[in-house]
Amino acid sequence: MAYRHGDRNQLGLFPSSIDDYVAKDDPVRAYDAFVEALDFQALGIDLDEDQVGPPEYDPKAMLKLLVYGYSYGVRSSRKLEREVHHNLSFIWLVGGLKPDHKTIAEYRRSHKKALRAVLTQSVRMCLRLGLVEGNTLFLDGTKIRGNASIKNTWTQERCEREMRRIEERVAAIVAESERLDAAEEGQGSLVALAKELEKEDVLKARVKEILGGLAKGGSLNTTDRECGRFSSMQGSHAGYNGQVVVDEKHGLIVSADAVREGNDLGQFAVQVKKAEEALGRRCETACADAGYASTEELEKIDREGVKVIVPSQRQAGKEEKGPFDKSRFRYDWEKDVYICPEGQELVRRSRKENEIAYRIRYRKTCLRCRYYGICTTSKRGREVDRLKNEEVKERLEEQYRESTSQAIYRKRKEKAELPFGHIKRNLGVQAFLLRGRAGAEAEMGLLTSGFNIRRMMTLLGTERLVRVLGEAG
Repeated sequence: MAYRHGDRNQLGLFPSSIDDYVAKDDPVRAYDAFVEALDFQALGIDLDEDQVGPPEYDPKAMLKLLVYGYSYGVRSSRKLEREVHHNLSFIWLVGGLKPDHKTIAEYRRSHKKALRAVLTQSVRMCLRLGLVEGNTLFLDGTKIRGNASIKNTWTQERCEREMRRIEERVAAIVAESERLDAAEEGQGSLVALAKELEKEDVLKARVKEILGGLAKGGSLNTTDRECGRFSSMQGSHAGYNGQVVVDEKHGLIVSADAVREGNDLGQFAVQVKKAEEALGRRCETACADAGYASTEELEKIDREGVKVIVPSQRQAGKEEKGPFDKSRFRYDWEKDVYICPEGQELVRRSRKENEIAYRIRYRKTCLRCRYYGICTTSKRGREVDRLKNEEVKERLEEQYRESTSQAIYRKRKEKAELPFGHIKRNLGVQAFLLRGRAGAEAEMGLLTSGFNIRRMMTLLGTERLVRVLGEAG
């Protein structure tokens, strides 16, 4: 069987313009139109054509390169440099410009704030196009590794352990020096010990500096001082907690963030308010999983008139509640006491920082109870803690159980978890390239903006999106 062979030397009639190679419905045209429609002054990017000095690469072309690259999982500055030489879509997008990897990396590094703000402008575009409503918002978070090794993460315990090792080593060096000096042995050995002692002193000063920068109970990575320390099935790693807030209508992202906290408990109010700021209006409903179930955080949004749909930790727990679980104890508002399943009263005994402790009135009551040893094993009797805002927690739990709330909560996985599934699975993003929180936020801005553009193309079609963005610009 004969093969088909190519011929590089064959003459042909090719279009004279590179634009003729890019179809009218090619997705790259949507990315081009999107960046052209951005307000660069609001982004803080100067477009002065008359500035003094050697000509720079067009800021618009550089931003197009980053937004388009991140949308397809091409984030490395070296890979982006390769694309503008060999990939027709990239060549068309930047108009044939050939920035090297250093130029690309420097542009990204010096425009972190602008890259983060691109998402906000994409949300405003979606609002004008009727693709975002802002009525119901869904929150989700995921851990993304930072550009730093966990080996460079220090905790209070590690610092104290290292200080003890240094002290022991210094004592050993001093003792060895005294022995050599007494024996009048070779000067070379003493010089080597002096150098080692100096090395340990430098390390000791460094550990003291790290200790000074440690927050109570926290950690500090010497490579990226703003990243957090997370644990997962793959072990511990340094990184950031990526946050997104998604609109219900079409699953478009309205805000994104990167924080160092390892859990989502303190993020609910902060992230909802950031989303509302981007939308320019207050939402009606905010929904998240039990990872956000901090009553203090939920109350901040609840008292603004927003319906909060978040299960409490006990509602999310799959274990069957025992007969003497706290939920089996009834609170009597008038008497300010808890009534146990056996009808005995637990009265207020002490106040903690955020809780009030209720204990059985007479300890003998518990000791004589037939369920002693099952309900409690304490000789002081059964104790129940009540949050200062327990009534808020109970009301939110009841609100979560409503049928209308359950209908909304069922949409959460579909809406809130899709963006991170796309970013991690489809784009292969497992770690940030830029260091520092500002760098992580900039990359989150690019990744989420790219997600929104792809969704907009799906909803409107490429050619229509290009047209409406051209009209908006």
